[in-house]
Amino acid sequence: MDEKLKRKRPLVDFSDDDEEEDERPSKKPVVKADMARSCPYLDTINRHVLDFDFEKLCSVSLSHLNVYACLICGKYFQGRGKNSHAYTHSVQMDHHVFLNLASLEFFCIPDNYQVIDPSLEDIKFVSRPTFDKDTLVHLDSSAKVSRALDGTTYQPGIQGLNNIKNNDYMNVLFHAFAHVVPLRNHYLCEGNHTQVKPKSADQLFMLGQRLGELFRKLWNPQNFKSHVSPHEMCQAVVLASKKKFQITAQGETVEFMTWLLHSLHQGLAGKSKEASSIISDTFQGCMNVHSRKLPMTDNPEQLRKMLAEEEYKTTTQRVPFFFLTLDLPAPPLFKDEFDANFIPQIPLLDLLGKFDGTQEKEYKSYKDIRMKRFEITKLPPYLILVIKRFTKNNFFVEKNHTVVNFPIGDLDMAEFLSSDPAVQDSHPHTKYNLCANIVHDGDPGAGKGTYRVQLHHRGAKQWFELQDLHVTNLLPQMITLAEAYIQIWELDTSEEQS
Repeated sequence: MDEKLKRKRPLVDFSDDDEEEDERPSKKPVVKADMARSCPYLDTINRHVLDFDFEKLCSVSLSHLNVYACLICGKYFQGRGKNSHAYTHSVQMDHHVFLNLASLEFFCIPDNYQVIDPSLEDIKFVSRPTFDKDTLVHLDSSAKVSRALDGTTYQPGIQGLNNIKNNDYMNVLFHAFAHVVPLRNHYLCEGNHTQVKPKSADQLFMLGQRLGELFRKLWNPQNFKSHVSPHEMCQAVVLASKKKFQITAQGETVEFMTWLLHSLHQGLAGKSKEASSIISDTFQGCMNVHSRKLPMTDNPEQLRKMLAEEEYKTTTQRVPFFFLTLDLPAPPLFKDEFDANFIPQIPLLDLLGKFDGTQEKEYKSYKDIRMKRFEITKLPPYLILVIKRFTKNNFFVEKNHTVVNFPIGDLDMAEFLSSDPAVQDSHPHTKYNLCANIVHDGDPGAGKGTYRVQLHHRGAKQWFELQDLHVTNLLPQMITLAEAYIQIWELDTSEEQS
């Protein structure tokens, strides 16, 4: 019996060990919870190398699924499991803190636990800035200057955009649209365009999402650096335009603006012509186009018969527009006594005379010649004027260097409205103030000239000039000296102008 009891005693002791081992796993979650709140690797994070402007792709597999950003070196890697690229990078380089770019959660790899710390909130805000309605109300009245990590100061909304190669023709337009208040407020609120069901192609819907992300980064007062890279937005443009507009080749800004406005409108409102969007509500106006066909004969008797036909009578068509094109007079052919080309000057109101409803202009096509006159019936809240400086013939492109004299504010469009009493009564405000001026410098042709934009910051009440990464203060008197190409005017609805 004693031998049997001796044999059983180890069995009892062994059962006690099992009970202790069963109690150990219950302590593990407590340890992980403590590690989540007090990660020992937080001091290794380097905010100076973090850049969330580029496309969210793994640097090894080029996949956009489940991508993590290493907060020590700034590179992107896929996954966090044992066979993932992020796990391999963590073990090889001794980098442990990663950010999930989709869920904005922080993880420690290879220990594989979530990091929860309030000191990381600034990284989360930089990677995905958010704006609420209260912030938007004070956005145009704040002149507060922000400071980047390297000590440089910048004004939110006035930050340089990186010229990746030849995308300056896109950058100036992004800057100008970022200061159109209704358009800016619409895209700064993420829910306005992320919760909308796409009514057209997914690429056009993504175009609006990428524009919203770019606007939020431009107006972010907590950026780590004083400039922004439009890489993701430019990639969306290349895909949506089917490579018509490239980053590597300089394009034409007016052509790009026409495509961008229609693509954004189509992405929000679909292909229906009657549907409205923030684009049409902000920029779209209407005009009456009076057109008559010219008879192709010199015989007086035949001319009289042709004019009596219905085909040659004046027709009126109501046409919506996103911008107005102004035609410059032909430049002088001969040089002056100093053997230099004389650069003429012309007031902006003379160019706008094209839309007063009385001036006729000849338009030739391959089949007929028509005389047209234009009469504005509806003024938009933001008026875009395009000064036609480039003319293309069979051999080359010519640029007209005529200087256009224009006011900075109080541009009255009342004289260009239709004389219809109903049209006059529906426009109590007709004066506009300049908010953006895009300038083309240099020779015509792709890659030969450069673009810059002059912007008015409403909060700081100051004019700025931006050319890629260069940002400078600008005196209002210097704006009219440049060769203006595209202008955006804001309707003044204050009580003083009523």
